[in-house]
Parts: sequence; C-alpha cells; structure tokens
Amino acid sequence: MIVQIAGNVNYPITLDPTVWIFDDRKVTMEEAFGTVDKENTEEDELQKASMRWDREIYQQKIDPPVNRSISRFEKEKILKETYLIDLKPFIKTSEPANDSIGVTLETTKGNKEVSIEDMRQALALFSVEGRPLKEDGPIHLYWADGSNQNDPITGVTKIIFN
Repeated sequence: MIVQIAGNVNYPITLDPTVWIFDDRKVTMEEAFGTVDKENTEEDELQKASMRWDREIYQQKIDPPVNRSISRFEKEKILKETYLIDLKPFIKTSEPANDSIGVTLETTKGNKEVSIEDMRQALALFSVEGRPLKEDGPIHLYWADGSNQNDPITGVTKIIFN
C-alpha cells in the first residue's frame, strides 16, 4: 500500500510506508509523545546521529554503498515496537507551491481537510508491533503536539495540496 503526495506541488511523490521500518528517522510512539525520559532520548539521538554520520562516511568509500546490517537486538525491537515517522522531509521534497491554501487527505472513510501548518507537524503511524497497518492503513496521521493522539486520522491513502 502506498501514499501519494500530489496536487499543487512541484514534485508529486509516492511513499511506501512498508520500507520506513528500516529508516533511521522513525520514532516509537513513546518517543513521539514524550513518555520517554528526555535526557536519555537526547543521548540516544546523538548516538544515532553519530552512527548515521559514520555510516555515510564509510559508505562513500565503498562501491556500491552497503547499508549496515541490523543486529539481533534491533530486529527483536523492530518486531515489538509501534513506529511513526515525521512527514516534514517528504513534504519538503515535494515542494508545495507557495499559493497552496490547504490539504485534502484522501482516506478510506472519505476526504478530510486540514491546514498546511497541521501537515507540517504531521507524524505518520506506519507500524504497530512491527507490522504494517493493513486495516485502516497504510498510515494514520497524528499531530506532533499530541492533540489528536486519541483520535488520529486513519486510512490515509493520498495527501493533496490545494
């Protein structure tokens, strides 16, 4: 299942949420909504950023580039956690036009209108307990401030900038 970003954008893109499980930018539900100790999270983020930097430098020396393997601990963690990813980089890549006035979300339950500001702080839930969302999927949208944590927008299949 895919999600498209289309409409009043310079570069329409297609997203495949099933591959985000391997993306270093994913965060757990607890990390996203502040139920984790922030001091430890900052250290973890610094360590993750350092590992990404080291991997980028190392991969520049390898032809072709090779991603690091996932440790057994990481595999077990991936299969137990619920993950979200920030949509900001994907929206930035699609380059919405400056004259966009809003966003229409196509969902399995009908269309929903949201503001561009809301979309810029959107987090996409794509995995529950290590499994892709099959029912009401491919993604659910949460706002980064947690205001819709109990009532996310479910079944999002297309993001259309108006």
